[in-house]
Amino acid sequence: MGLRPAKTCRTLEKKPWARYSKRKPRKSFVKAMPHLSLLVYEMGDRKGKYDYTYDMVADYDVQLRDNSLEAGRQAANKYLEKTILNQYFFKVRVYPHNVIRENKMIAGAGADRLQKGMRKAYGRATDRAARIHKGQEVFTVDIAKANVPFLMDAFRRAKLKMCGSFTIRQSPYKSRSS
Repeated sequence: MGLRPAKTCRTLEKKPWARYSKRKPRKSFVKAMPHLSLLVYEMGDRKGKYDYTYDMVADYDVQLRDNSLEAGRQAANKYLEKTILNQYFFKVRVYPHNVIRENKMIAGAGADRLQKGMRKAYGRATDRAARIHKGQEVFTVDIAKANVPFLMDAFRRAKLKMCGSFTIRQSPYKSRSS
């Protein structure tokens, strides 16, 4: 069975459900945490010479699933690697803490005899998402002045993979101490 459309879980109307404890698993509300698709958060050359920092900022509150963030990250990073290899530093600024529940329904002949419908329809943990608020940075890239057009195209490609509306914000580069 495939994923449900993003429109079913992109709003922040429902309460977050993220309580998971590794130390005391019996105290966890989430018994089994779903697999995380987003595994890499920093790419490129951290110690390069850069002029600007560009942020992709959310225009309104939205909830993005981890596979959507991963698709946006891959689209932008692959393009930047292909065009300006190791002349940028790319960072994912959000982490998918929120667990998405789904009440799975059986489809087909005779399915009405096998399930209870909406009785006890709390759902099972199926996916993870990041709750992003208006003005919050999703991606941050440090880059030189000559490579800015490549970055704008990379951000355009990333935006196509994620629901919501995002703007690009420029600021002067400040070195990051590790």
